[in-house]
Amino acid sequence: MKRYKSYRLTLGWQILIGLVLGIIFGIIFYKNQVAITTMQNIGTMFISLIQMIVLPIVVSCLTVGIASIGDIKKLGRVGLKTLIYFELMTTVAIVLGMIIANILHPGTMIDIHSLHGSDISQYMATAKSAKHTGLWDTLLGIIPTNIFSSLASGNMMPVIFFSVFFGLGIAAIGEKGKILIEFLQAVQEVMFKVTNWVMHAAPIGVCALIGVALAEMGISALIPLGYFVIITYSTMIIFVLVVMGIVARLFKFHIMDLLSVIRNEIILAFSTASSEAVLPKMIEKMDRFGTNQGIVSFVIPTGYTFNLDGSAIYQSLAALFLAQAYGIHLSIGHQITLLVVLMLTSKGMAGVPGASFVVLLATISTIGVPMSGLTFIAGIDRIVDMGRTAVNVVGNSLATVVIGKSENEFDEQKSEKYIAQFKHVKGHEKVESPN
Repeated sequence: MKRYKSYRLTLGWQILIGLVLGIIFGIIFYKNQVAITTMQNIGTMFISLIQMIVLPIVVSCLTVGIASIGDIKKLGRVGLKTLIYFELMTTVAIVLGMIIANILHPGTMIDIHSLHGSDISQYMATAKSAKHTGLWDTLLGIIPTNIFSSLASGNMMPVIFFSVFFGLGIAAIGEKGKILIEFLQAVQEVMFKVTNWVMHAAPIGVCALIGVALAEMGISALIPLGYFVIITYSTMIIFVLVVMGIVARLFKFHIMDLLSVIRNEIILAFSTASSEAVLPKMIEKMDRFGTNQGIVSFVIPTGYTFNLDGSAIYQSLAALFLAQAYGIHLSIGHQITLLVVLMLTSKGMAGVPGASFVVLLATISTIGVPMSGLTFIAGIDRIVDMGRTAVNVVGNSLATVVIGKSENEFDEQKSEKYIAQFKHVKGHEKVESPN
């Protein structure tokens, strides 16, 4: 009788079912305020559960990882490599978006004045508050004056800064620091267990978040801008499979292996449009994928703020889309200026709520596009945000492998065994069963 095993849906399939049900509920309850409020609250509760566990995992994993590295020179080298890699990939993403927009001219396919605008007042307020944030303000903001205040506000970069120094301090005191390492390792194991419990709620959270997005917006809002959405998603797919695929091959591994390992996280990030939703599992998985824990714990939280490939593609496409829609001709010089402005602005806005849209607000005026133009694409921002979040997550996972291999801190045998587990799983939750 033991040969008959009960069939169990994987977490990925459960999330997909939640996604489909969310679409159905969104269509059924279009403009139904009671249903919208209910789904909004359920979705917010799920995101809050994720936010609850993110910072304890980042602090414990990063501190233990940095303590294991121990060498401040090595850490500096890893940090410099990481930031250079992020800047290069983001630049390639912006350039790809601009090339696609110049070839396909999505803005010429619509009458901009026939579109209905959406409210962007929340983005305008955020843009005004972030407008005066320059390079020095950004750098000063990384250093926490009160680490507990940074933890309470969920400000990632000061927490990373403190954790790095705390980890180096533990390494410097040697034997006396072991008790702290053991304590933080226990914290990290506890938080990974809590993460697995929280993941049980992912399908419900996904259903609610998708449902509320469609119930507020409606399918009809997508139709006039459908071509732009299709081009944006196609460009993101090209970036992942071609650009990231080439990078993976340069470092002697297959991008499809990586995608198979993090497929559930991609689906979850896509469905919730939240990188935070997958950050705990990404740290756990990339460590098991073979990259040194210290590098994983440093690269993924840093990439969460600075490595926004999907956002970069969207920003360059949207800027040229609006310019074309308004009949504004952009010379090569204008487009190079746009490239530089996007590169600088996107880093200055890192960590700002609704950052991708705020970057566009701060950018489009440099190419002569009216600010009101953004009201016409604000309605589809949530749909596009799902795709760019998924690309950002893939980009961060790729970065950990690239940096790990460049530092000879990658365990090939461990990686092959972990990948093999996913290749052999067909329909049964063996590798990442929430328990």
